[in-house]
Amino acid sequence: MAEPLAIKPAESAKTERDRFVALAFCWADFLLEVDEDQKVVFAGGPWKGLVDKPADQMPGMSLKDIILDDDQPLMESLLGVARRKGRIEDVALRFKGKGAAGLPISFAGYFMEDFGRHYFLAMRVSHRQSAGLTPSGHQRVGETNLYDADSFADVLGGKLKDAKGKGDDAKLTMINMPALSALEGSLEEEEAANLNKTLGVYLRANSVDGDSAAQLDDGKFGIVHDQDLDVKNLEDQLAGVAKDFDPEGKGVEVQSATMEADADAISEEDLANGLLYAINKFKDSDESFDIHSLSKNLSSLVSDAAEKVTRFKSTVAEGNFHLVFHPIVEVQTGEIHHYEALTRFEPGVSPFELITMAEETGMISEFDMAVAQKGLDWLNKTPRNSKSSIAVNISGHSVFNQKYVEQLYNMLKQNPWAEGRLLFEITESAKMEDLEAANNFIQSLRKKRYHVCLDDFGAGAASFGYLMSLEVDVVKIDGPVVKDAQKARRGKALLESMATLCKNLSIETIAEMVDSKEGLDFVRKAGINYAQGYLFGKPHADIKQFDMGRYKHLFPKSGGIRARSGY
Repeated sequence: MAEPLAIKPAESAKTERDRFVALAFCWADFLLEVDEDQKVVFAGGPWKGLVDKPADQMPGMSLKDIILDDDQPLMESLLGVARRKGRIEDVALRFKGKGAAGLPISFAGYFMEDFGRHYFLAMRVSHRQSAGLTPSGHQRVGETNLYDADSFADVLGGKLKDAKGKGDDAKLTMINMPALSALEGSLEEEEAANLNKTLGVYLRANSVDGDSAAQLDDGKFGIVHDQDLDVKNLEDQLAGVAKDFDPEGKGVEVQSATMEADADAISEEDLANGLLYAINKFKDSDESFDIHSLSKNLSSLVSDAAEKVTRFKSTVAEGNFHLVFHPIVEVQTGEIHHYEALTRFEPGVSPFELITMAEETGMISEFDMAVAQKGLDWLNKTPRNSKSSIAVNISGHSVFNQKYVEQLYNMLKQNPWAEGRLLFEITESAKMEDLEAANNFIQSLRKKRYHVCLDDFGAGAASFGYLMSLEVDVVKIDGPVVKDAQKARRGKALLESMATLCKNLSIETIAEMVDSKEGLDFVRKAGINYAQGYLFGKPHADIKQFDMGRYKHLFPKSGGIRARSGY
């Protein structure tokens, strides 16, 4: 049997080049082979229509003679990426020449170390994916065409795990450009769009797989990259882009912090949850936040978050939490209309911190479902003819979680007796960006004869706007708003206007943090329907603790505990 033919390194390189050329012609309109000094060695395709020179006259030209001056820093960055990673992903650059006239051209290619350290570039007229959903269903942000925060966190753990599996130590860098929004506001709409497009291209080009970057918030970005990336150089490039677009030529400050996570010791899901927690801490920070403080110990932050996630999963799965109840009282009669069901964990564990963590790691919907089930179980243990009813919370996140919605509907279908005894209070309503979809969910509950309350009313400027889009049965006026109204000279008028607006919309009102007789008198005179607060006791697991008979003197129409009237 003949010995297999040995392929010499030069022949192997030539074979690789020929294979690239053959494959590239299936994708590309133009081909270039460029040496290490960026001189054209070979050109193929209809170049004359693009740069006014036929392909056979292009050898000896420099890439700088072809690429638009403004895009040359990006070209240098991309070639650097190719030298480190061996390839360039599909990225758009603009070319010179009367045929090109700034036309964006996508190009991809290889850097071949064993073939004269040449670049092999395939190019075609750009058809960049527009912003919106990616084929995988992940969301893109505006003109940057980068992942949004939630989508980025969803793929981030996998990116880090994949890189680790290939023997690379990928890193996560957070980038903050605090004054970027102000710069965008000073530009014409088209220029602002071009600024964002350019920033997005730079970030994608330097990321793992050419598509591992995100716009987390205004002026805040995240990028997963290999360990060889010169982050300081990337900072300088982004600053240079901003300076070029700034009419005053000043640009904006660019801050960055590079973080590592122990991708070996944490499951992909828990790693993603921990990273999402870190991303949200960065995203929600204000401009005075020192980004470098976030990078001091990401491993510890991610591990701590992952540990909390694991414990929280166990808590939810095993139902290791309990409910306490707080009465909602009719301000004229003292009748208890219903009780809000609040969660409590083991001693020393803050419900606020744990629930906030659940929201930030995308686990709140599982918890909302567990709370609804526990509330239903509690009601099921009370006599069916009991007048006791409870409200359970639904996070604004869960409203858009299809799995949660389906499970909730199924639970209600299996327990029709809960109608009229189970109410739903939507919290974190600021998270509801798609108000039409949120209202569809609310109306589906109301059609099933379950009342819906909107929490934290008045806490933000959006609250009044929500009433134009969300048809609810009741709104709960935020406690600090009620407290502040009692202090301000015109506070009663403000509270009265809220009550009047809601009354005109056939919506009932609840005032939070009613902790004194004076507070009760205040909200009653303002026209509020119900009160909730420590005046009637602190939340308790046993509703028998709330004996309203002792408070008869506080209510002008008190006749003891009367039949509830309902919303």
